[in-house]
Amino acid sequence: MRTIIYLILGVFFGIALSKGEAISWFRIQEMFRFESFHMYGFIGSAIVIGALCIQVIKIFQIKDFDGKDIVLADKQKSTWRYLLGGIAFGLGWALVGGCTAPLFILMGYGEYSMVIVFVFALLGTFSYGIFRNRLPH
Repeated sequence: MRTIIYLILGVFFGIALSKGEAISWFRIQEMFRFESFHMYGFIGSAIVIGALCIQVIKIFQIKDFDGKDIVLADKQKSTWRYLLGGIAFGLGWALVGGCTAPLFILMGYGEYSMVIVFVFALLGTFSYGIFRNRLPH
C-alpha cells in the first residue's frame, strides 16, 4: 500500500515539474545564463517549503510512516565538501540539461537520449557506494 502512495506522490511531483517547465532544457539554460528568474523562483519556493516542513517536523515531532522518530542530522562543519559536491552536481546539470527527477519525466515523454544519462547516473551512484569509505565525509 505504501508503494502505491509513493507512486501516486511521484506522479503528482512529475506533473508539477512538467507544468512548471522545470524539465525544459530551455528553462535550465536560461537559468545558467542568468536570463530568467523562472527556475530560481521554482527552486527558491522549494527551499522555502522544505525549510517550513523541517520546522513543522521539529515543532510537532512528526514521525515517519513506520512510527519512528525523524532524526535530522546536525550541520556539518566542512564547507568544502558541499562546495565541491555542488559544483560537480551543477556541472552535470548544466551539461545534461536536467537533474535526476526530470530524467524520469523526460524518459516518460519519450526523450530516450535521457536513458544514457540515467545509466551514467546509476553508474555514478554505484561508484559512490564502492568508494564511499575512502571519501571524506
